[in-house]
Amino acid sequence: MKIATYNVNGVNGRLQVLLRWLEEARPDIVCLQELKAPQENFPIAAIRAAGYGAIWHGQKSWNGVAILARGTDPQETRRGLPGDPDDAHSRYIEAAVKGILIGCLYLPNGNPAPGPKFEYKLRWFERITAHAAELLASGAPVVLAGDYNVMPTELDVHKPERWLDDALFRPEVREAFRHLVAQGWTDALRELHPGERIYTFWDYFRNAYARDAGLRIDHLLLSPSIAGRLRGANVDRPVRGWEKTSDHAPTWIDLGTSGADVGQFRSRTTGRSRSGE
Repeated sequence: MKIATYNVNGVNGRLQVLLRWLEEARPDIVCLQELKAPQENFPIAAIRAAGYGAIWHGQKSWNGVAILARGTDPQETRRGLPGDPDDAHSRYIEAAVKGILIGCLYLPNGNPAPGPKFEYKLRWFERITAHAAELLASGAPVVLAGDYNVMPTELDVHKPERWLDDALFRPEVREAFRHLVAQGWTDALRELHPGERIYTFWDYFRNAYARDAGLRIDHLLLSPSIAGRLRGANVDRPVRGWEKTSDHAPTWIDLGTSGADVGQFRSRTTGRSRSGE
């Protein structure tokens, strides 16, 4: 089973890139971030024509997350991250798909730091960490996939000395990511590429892609109940070189098959179940 995360940087403006990649890569499950589209403008007809069911949480101009599933409809278990009822950002959606609980997230950027945006990022990290602990306690096979906006180590960033004061690399953020993973999650890409400089994002400026001056900020974390199924993990780097493409590339894992079923865990979730349409 192939599960991918992809910050599309505008789902309608990059729709042809997304559809081309879906056709070529044929992932089973896809987590999208930065839809940059209100709920009613998500291109569900084109997604369904490509063979995918979907749920999504849109937002005008920025943010927005979605989960796609090839040949089936994701069964939504949560919309929005718990812990702050006043948070109106569309940054988290969760669903049961093909025997796995999928959490799709778009963690705040946090710049400029220090400042209110950085404090919001740290609070959001606390909330996802608390929710992740509940997911682990459920015993469900879980994948938390998305744009975390954090480079965990110096190996994950080109010229780390230039990023020391950036909200994606500040010590507080890297420590928050370490604290999350230490609950028992497996960082899938790093698990299979422990010493490799491997990036998922290249800025549009300064010829970053051609110079391979990238960042690894898109991550897939696996719960212990599914980590043993990890067979492959990589980045579809060439997609970043396509015309009118996102500044991110799709990042994916390959899992061996299992008879696990998350249906028994759905009653333990606390989110509302709503249709994406």
